[in-house]
Amino acid sequence: MSDNGTKNTEAADTGLRTVTVIGAGTIGLGWIALFLGHGLRVRVNSRRAHAPGIVAEALELFAPYLPEGTADPAGFAERLEFEPDLERAVADADVIVENAPENLELKQELFERIGKAAPAGALILSSTSTLDPDDMGARMGDSSRLVVGHPFNPPHVVPLVEIVAGERTSPDAVREAVEFFESVSRVPIVLHKPILAFAANRLQSALLRESVHLVREGVVTLEELDRVVTHSIGLRWATVGPFLAFHLGGGQGGLRKWLGTLGAGLERGWEVLGRPSMDETTINSLIEQAEAAYGSRTYEEWVRVRDARQTAILRSLADVAQKEA
Repeated sequence: MSDNGTKNTEAADTGLRTVTVIGAGTIGLGWIALFLGHGLRVRVNSRRAHAPGIVAEALELFAPYLPEGTADPAGFAERLEFEPDLERAVADADVIVENAPENLELKQELFERIGKAAPAGALILSSTSTLDPDDMGARMGDSSRLVVGHPFNPPHVVPLVEIVAGERTSPDAVREAVEFFESVSRVPIVLHKPILAFAANRLQSALLRESVHLVREGVVTLEELDRVVTHSIGLRWATVGPFLAFHLGGGQGGLRKWLGTLGAGLERGWEVLGRPSMDETTINSLIEQAEAAYGSRTYEEWVRVRDARQTAILRSLADVAQKEA
């Protein structure tokens, strides 16, 4: 029996695919909303004492910003289950999405148990942002079905999912992972080889490092830095990405011309980028500025602002793409 008193019937009885979401933290909650919005049956496995209430609050907060064409939130409850026992939660799942804390030993234990209890054909996904699938599946008898599907927060809005395979990962599992995420309106990108922190977080970290440096040196305030990004780089990269931006920046000569002129000084520019120390003074300054700039609204209010803006951008881009087709 699940926590909400409903019996866990076989997925074949309804024709719906069952996705077990392990963990009801920030990422897990976003996945739950997205999967329910796409008509899947979702089983939540969480150690949080009040998981049903936490999920209900998240669904109310996230549902207005799900992709166009998703299901009516009024029908979510009938496809939502809670099962605190891990083995029972994965026993008949078609897809398993793990969102536990970023702790290798914890994940190894989880995947060892999942490997023994899940159906042989289940697709096993991890939302890890740093760990290698071979390392996470080291204690599994067969880790060939384990694939990293790393989202960009919030996963119910931001489309990117980085797909990372290990040496023991089956190509069929990678293909199925791509198909699964495409079926829930995500944009999966398969990395050609594993790298620490993957691609998107490395890019984000590089920009964040220089952002901290500029604020720490007093060039701009934290709030002004956010405005600099949203009114320049953020706008540009949301539409064309860095390489196409500079390809267009070269005019008729494209990237070849740009690299031959302005691009020639790139390495000198990289040498002067900051390497800020994340000491107590820096951390406290960032926290104080963030609270001063953004403390007038609650977390829930800022989530609505963020998701509304990002959803508006995605809808506008979709409209433009439709006109271009």
